[in-house]
Amino acid sequence: MPRIIDIHTHIYPPSYIKILQSRAPAKQIPYIATFPDAPNNHRLIILPDEDSESTPSTSRGRPVGPSYWDISQKIKFMDDHGITQSVISLANPWLDFVEPEKAAETARSVNDEIDEVCGWYEGRLFAFGTLPLSGSIRDIVGEVERLATLPHLRGVVFGTSGLGKGLDDPALEPVYQALEATNQLIFLHPHYGLPNSVYGPRGNEYGHVLPLALGFPLETTIAVTRMYLSGVFDRFPKLEVLLAHSGGTLPFLAGRIESCIAHDAHFFKEEEKRRGIWDVLKTNIYLDAVIYSEVGLKAAIDASGADRVMFGTDHPFFPPLGEGESEWLSVKTNYQAIDKAFGDDKSAAELVLSGNAARLLRLD
Repeated sequence: MPRIIDIHTHIYPPSYIKILQSRAPAKQIPYIATFPDAPNNHRLIILPDEDSESTPSTSRGRPVGPSYWDISQKIKFMDDHGITQSVISLANPWLDFVEPEKAAETARSVNDEIDEVCGWYEGRLFAFGTLPLSGSIRDIVGEVERLATLPHLRGVVFGTSGLGKGLDDPALEPVYQALEATNQLIFLHPHYGLPNSVYGPRGNEYGHVLPLALGFPLETTIAVTRMYLSGVFDRFPKLEVLLAHSGGTLPFLAGRIESCIAHDAHFFKEEEKRRGIWDVLKTNIYLDAVIYSEVGLKAAIDASGADRVMFGTDHPFFPPLGEGESEWLSVKTNYQAIDKAFGDDKSAAELVLSGNAARLLRLD
């Protein structure tokens, strides 16, 4: 069997599930709620308006089950789909909602729990750690430095809101500096999407299609473009960022961003020595292959290079719909996209399936 490494796969540790369940009585988003009239009635409410009384219960949140927290089910999923190793991470909303005074302690506890779980299946599981972004800068930098000492940690998972003001927030500079100094990858993942108003008054009729298919990719694109425009990659030239969902729409829109910069008299000044966006895409940016079609995957490869794209599944999201099914359609379509995008170039396909992740994250 070929070696397969999954770099986009999530876990909600049992302690994290308890935190979410404890918030249900007060309906503090995020929380896990129970809707008796909905199939898979335990649901994770993580976005505004998901618990609105006007939203049908079948469209509220995401159904959650043991695949979210039972690591043995993660291993079974890997075995069923021929996945050799996985780099697991806490999924959104991470620890953004934790009270500032509890943030550091909660982050340490969650990260230690995930590191311990990885040790149960030595060599098969690694992880991206979670930062106490609602806490102090000192706490965040301290956790970055501590994560570098944990045996199974290979970077951090990061939401697009940063400390609450986005990734171009100057207050994040010490965090970027610490991540660069410790050679830890940022796995940048969306959470909040776009304002619900952009989906129109009938948005609730379409389930989660608009926010997941369009809102998440555009959120990622806007967040990393703000990082670029603010000069983060100029000040931290060795900072490395893995973008979820093949970079959102960044590979497709990079040329347009470049052109708008060149034509913006207010923003662009001739004397500024700004790195080109294509240089950043091929030097600082990595992309996962969670795009479900060869068209999007080819755009990712063209933008960053076949040596900077990595296979992912987004497990446990997008589960099988049929009763008793074991094959996940979402995984199958990602495999097919890689096969079609590379054709007979098996060596390039192997880089995406395992080689790039093994090299970047030191999985050997």
